[in-house]
Amino acid sequence: MNTNWVSQELKEVRNCHGAFHYGLIPGLAYAAASAWLLKGKESWTFHNTKSDAEKTRPASEFKEIEYPKPDGVISFDILTNLARGGVNHEGDQPPHLRVKKELADTASAVSMPVYAGPEARFCPAGVYEYAEEESADAEKAPCSSLIINAQNCLHCKTCDIKAPKNHIKWTVPEGGGGPAY
Repeated sequence: MNTNWVSQELKEVRNCHGAFHYGLIPGLAYAAASAWLLKGKESWTFHNTKSDAEKTRPASEFKEIEYPKPDGVISFDILTNLARGGVNHEGDQPPHLRVKKELADTASAVSMPVYAGPEARFCPAGVYEYAEEESADAEKAPCSSLIINAQNCLHCKTCDIKAPKNHIKWTVPEGGGGPAY
């Protein structure tokens, strides 16, 4: 793999993303120099010290975004986009998206209360939903449970990369199911 054209192209731009850890202007300057002048010949590599999941910040630090409703001309609802994408998973295959057993309570204990359920927002196919459940104790607030609709999955793997504590396990589905790229 290290001798093919893909590896050579990736080596040339390996530091572009890492340069932005120093800010926008330094990042732009370094990315331009790296891509057009140095062409990946730097003797160093900027390494990420944290995973993307660890870089997710709490919802309290942000203002909620109000998105416009789909107009049916330029923008469309999720179900229309899924149908046009030809997403197909066999109904009898095991789910390829699962919550890791050791992190089973992460969705209700961490993801929803701290991050406002980012899985339901970052997934372009609406695979993840939160459902309110009544608590057994009447004095406690209702808790949210995560529902995974794996049949809608576009295989972008964002959930595997960005979900808090990496609590979602993405595996390759059986039988070539998924979007018709």
